[in-house]
Amino acid sequence: MLTVRVVKLGGNELDRADWLAACASALQAAGPVVVVHGGGKAVDALSRRLGLPVEKRDGLRVTTPEVAEVVELVLAGPANRAVVVALRRAGLDAVGLSGVDGGLLTARQLAGGFGQVGAITEVRASLLQSLLLAGLTPVVAPVAPDASGTPLNVNADDAAAAVAAALRAEELLFVSDVAGVAVGGVPQPSLAAGEIEALIDRGVATNGMAAKLRAAARALHTGARAVRIGDLDVLTSRTAGTRIFAATPQPA
Repeated sequence: MLTVRVVKLGGNELDRADWLAACASALQAAGPVVVVHGGGKAVDALSRRLGLPVEKRDGLRVTTPEVAEVVELVLAGPANRAVVVALRRAGLDAVGLSGVDGGLLTARQLAGGFGQVGAITEVRASLLQSLLLAGLTPVVAPVAPDASGTPLNVNADDAAAAVAAALRAEELLFVSDVAGVAVGGVPQPSLAAGEIEALIDRGVATNGMAAKLRAAARALHTGARAVRIGDLDVLTSRTAGTRIFAATPQPA
């Protein structure tokens, strides 16, 4: 099996051409990599233009059928294309996919009144491995069908975690414009997965960061070997960002 890294690119940064170009340049030396991207900022903008509600709870978008159409249009369209174009300009042979393509992702609808929001139940890892072996860089938009074929909006952090687990990824990197996880204003070099719910309960990690931390813990518990959260530096430095550990580190 290939040694693979999974990189999740924050959707709020995708409209910054310089940031995306810097990501693409850094990924040149990353080895075999699967990229998963968000696109929340663009989804918000188009939803407002169409007069549709923008509502989020616990870091997840409440997705009516109309909003689900916007999510699929944006994520599988311009957001995915922007990432593919940036990677190809940097010399990577990128290919864009949504979770629907080739049966890449399958999801079930989440309970709790979120609407058409899904949790990944299956990843066709063999498809990603075939593309990687062919020298391609898959770029995945986190839209996945349920068993009936209805497309569901999947949180990009959760999708990246599921992909990393399915591939037994060497490392999962959550990349945005935040240098890492801060506690009391102090950036943390590492956190144990077991600490995450306490941080969320205390309000230290909220909204998007809470969702990211929970996704990191799930990835570690289901197959990913390592997880880090940070900014562009995590793509070029093995010590940058906040590393999430599956177990509480033993005291020295």
